[in-house]
Amino acid sequence: MNRCTAAAFNWSQLVSANTIPLFLLLLVAILLSVLFFYQRRIRTFSATLLALEKKQQQLLLDASLRYQEEERKKLSANLHDDAGPLLATARLYLNDQLLEQDKDTQAKTIAMTRSILDEAIGLVRSISHDLIPPTLKNFGLHSAINDLVKKINGAGVVTASASFMSYEKRYSEEKEMIIYRIVLELLNNILKHSQASFIDVEQLWHQQQYRLLISHDGNGLTQEIFQRLNNQPEGMGLKNIAGRIRLLEGTIQFEKEPTKNIYAIKIAIP
Repeated sequence: MNRCTAAAFNWSQLVSANTIPLFLLLLVAILLSVLFFYQRRIRTFSATLLALEKKQQQLLLDASLRYQEEERKKLSANLHDDAGPLLATARLYLNDQLLEQDKDTQAKTIAMTRSILDEAIGLVRSISHDLIPPTLKNFGLHSAINDLVKKINGAGVVTASASFMSYEKRYSEEKEMIIYRIVLELLNNILKHSQASFIDVEQLWHQQQYRLLISHDGNGLTQEIFQRLNNQPEGMGLKNIAGRIRLLEGTIQFEKEPTKNIYAIKIAIP
């Protein structure tokens, strides 16, 4: 080996020995840069996601407030349009001329006034029951849903049954009312559209969650169909259900048993 060849060989070894640490250092620098870049992307994404979640919560709150306002307007309209005229009519009967009438006419007038007042009382009671059913207020969500199912069964249209177990706690009145209206909307949909011959409702507590299962043998929904309908402009009933479930931070799942023509709606609420 001549001197030139030896010198070139030594220089090659020297370059290789010095290049490897530099290459590793460069590689580490690149990896750290990539890691820093993705961490920053992740932080930005997390901040955006948090902002979207806050916006979504605000939208749900606004929707809930709008719903409450609509309910108040509906109550006001019912009282004004229905109860108001009845009370005004009763007042007409109870005028000063009543004292000047003979006893038979007075008796008829009082009887008519009593009938009108009874109708007004029944109307106000009906409106009150629509807002907060007495069973829900006095005995809780489980009893109110059972009572609702009994009424459906008593109508003779479908065979309806209900059961619940492990009554662990009661929610706030507002939360129970939201859940009750979800169940009411779902049962109304089944009665209107499914042509079911039976409906079964089960309630239980499991892993600190309220679980509700509604099963029927009619034409039902799967989760895919529910999501698709929920994204369409129409179908306010389904949108109200989805919005209330999100407001409660719960979940709802629509399923069909593969071996039977049985549809199930599963709800879980913490």
